[in-house]
Amino acid sequence: MNIVVLLPYKENFSNKNAGAVSIFVNSTNKLSKFKNNINVYGFTEDKVVFNNYTNIKLHKKIFHSTSSQYLNNFIKLINEKKLDILEIHNRPHYIKKLKLINCKKILYFHNDPLKMQGSITKQERQFIYENTDKIIFNSNWSKSRFLINLEQFKNSNNLEIVHQSTSKKKIYFKKKKKIISYIGKLNSSKGYDIFGEAILRILDKYNDWSCIVIGDEPRQKHFFSHKNLNHLGFKTNSFILKKLETVSIAVIPSKWDEPFGRSSMEAASRGCAVIKSNTGGLNETTKHSITLNTITPENIFNKIEYLIKNKKIRTSLQHKAYKNFNLTNKNASIKLDKIRDSLIEKKFYINLNRKKNLKILHITNFNERFNGRLHYNTGKRLNNGLIRNGFNVLNISDRDIISNYKKISDLNGVKTLNNKIISTFNNFNPDIILMGHADNVSLETLDFIKNKKKSLKIGQWFLDPVSRNGPDYKINKNRFLKFNKHLDANFITTDPHSLDFNTVNTFYMPNPSDKAFETLNNYKFNCDNDLFFAMSHGVHRGVLKGGKHDDREKILNLLVKKNKNIKFDLYGFNNKQPIWGDQFISAISNSKMGLNLSRGKPVKYYSSDRIAQLMGNGLLTFIDEKTCFSDFFSKNEIITYKNLNDLNEKINKFKKDDRQRRQIAKNGKDKYLKHFNSDKVSKFIINKILDIDNKEKFIWN
Repeated sequence: MNIVVLLPYKENFSNKNAGAVSIFVNSTNKLSKFKNNINVYGFTEDKVVFNNYTNIKLHKKIFHSTSSQYLNNFIKLINEKKLDILEIHNRPHYIKKLKLINCKKILYFHNDPLKMQGSITKQERQFIYENTDKIIFNSNWSKSRFLINLEQFKNSNNLEIVHQSTSKKKIYFKKKKKIISYIGKLNSSKGYDIFGEAILRILDKYNDWSCIVIGDEPRQKHFFSHKNLNHLGFKTNSFILKKLETVSIAVIPSKWDEPFGRSSMEAASRGCAVIKSNTGGLNETTKHSITLNTITPENIFNKIEYLIKNKKIRTSLQHKAYKNFNLTNKNASIKLDKIRDSLIEKKFYINLNRKKNLKILHITNFNERFNGRLHYNTGKRLNNGLIRNGFNVLNISDRDIISNYKKISDLNGVKTLNNKIISTFNNFNPDIILMGHADNVSLETLDFIKNKKKSLKIGQWFLDPVSRNGPDYKINKNRFLKFNKHLDANFITTDPHSLDFNTVNTFYMPNPSDKAFETLNNYKFNCDNDLFFAMSHGVHRGVLKGGKHDDREKILNLLVKKNKNIKFDLYGFNNKQPIWGDQFISAISNSKMGLNLSRGKPVKYYSSDRIAQLMGNGLLTFIDEKTCFSDFFSKNEIITYKNLNDLNEKINKFKKDDRQRRQIAKNGKDKYLKHFNSDKVSKFIINKILDIDNKEKFIWN
């Protein structure tokens, strides 16, 4: 484990001038179980610094951004190092330059996200969310600010709260003196101007009480003087904590929205009675305090006087604040280590027989925009199988998103799609991404999410023909190979050994049937039609395209011409429009036999997905013997033919031999649904993606 912490530029990581960020980092790191593996980088001019620190050397130049030089020099220092986690503190705009560093990234917000460079706009905050693995806020208030207009991330596991923290030691309340404290910048936003007026009146009226002020302000405009008012200037954190052990009342009168409020938290840790304003995250520093609902000299005076006069209430607040204080460095360090642990990728084990609840992001075209016309598709069949295998499946219908989200800034919708995939990945954190014909997913998107999760597995299924003698060969080949270097496994409805190009980890998958889709039993009935066949010139078009011809039309014309006694039911042919959805199921239910005829020359194992519907619904199915489906099905389960004459003879034979036709059709349906069903095909896909040597054998493997 190698953890690198990058501080904000000018954040002094030293005992002498440490700011709130450095104090938090140093205090929690010392208690971390990873303390020997954490290295802090920053720019500190002091010579005495905390442990495990590397100073980034800078050469200030006119007209050159020192902040850019700071980041560039940091990148050079870590360029050759293997990082597991990079933790970036309080500089959201650093993410844009550091996003390409190959490791997990945590961004800490110590201030209001809406007032910081790089996180002001909704788009900037969404970019941060998508390019980090965890975002840690110092208060619920800070988190709520980040989430303005980003409600979709509200319940994300990527957003965490780790409050600022301090040590907790035994307090001896007998050492408490009549001291009131103000600790912080001496400016009006911190309420020092209002406090000053109130404290002078208190010290005039109660001369046995005194006040200490710790802090400075280079542009100080507020001066208050009294014999019992001690200005101590800027002091180290250890000095402040020691001094608070003697303080009875601590006042934190901030006018601005404090993201958290370290002064209030430290006062509570040392058993002070706290008076604080009701702004920002101050209420999260302690549950036991007096609240300033209005910040005026009169109100502050009244609250302090109330505690001076009521010793019992004062001491009760002191004891409760101390007793219930749990914002300790130890607790914060434990929580941070748990977050780091969650980002460490363990070796990925799975036992499918125990149906571990793997999370799968399935990206394909679910055809929502066609209102059920294309419901019976392979994507949904595989989805059903994945779910029945016990997997947690989340779908992204890529082409629906592209169709529905086109706009001037994203004319083809591809940018929106890829942003949605990244956001979904961040929210869902899948173990596997399975893609089907997801051509519009960008390689950059896969690079990005793979870098975020090294154990992520990616697979692709592809149904279109990729034979040199098939249709759209070059286009389909390029589509099929697009994601080659990103894939753990590739699945195709053609014998991979029949391809004339090299592929990576490619396996044959049959077109899956599904018990919820293939529900007909045509072999049981006296159907009106003899032979069914349907084709189209484009599934998404839905109708025949004028002037377009299909090589299958010649075969169909010859069949019809030679077989006047055969009652054909043909669609997508001779100006008869293709049919879809329930109309298709209704039509196919009335045929005894089906012709499985794919575009192009027959190639080993290739078939369109129509075969699952023909055999799965109990039609006696004819297929060219050159597809080699006889490797899977016997002559008692499917009918293969050598040529057109052979096909003619066999169609006529089984029209006459109704008994044998019914038996072969039944056998074919039973075997197809038993071995080529979506449960088995989807399980096979997951096995191969995960490279599992599962004992179960598949007849096509």
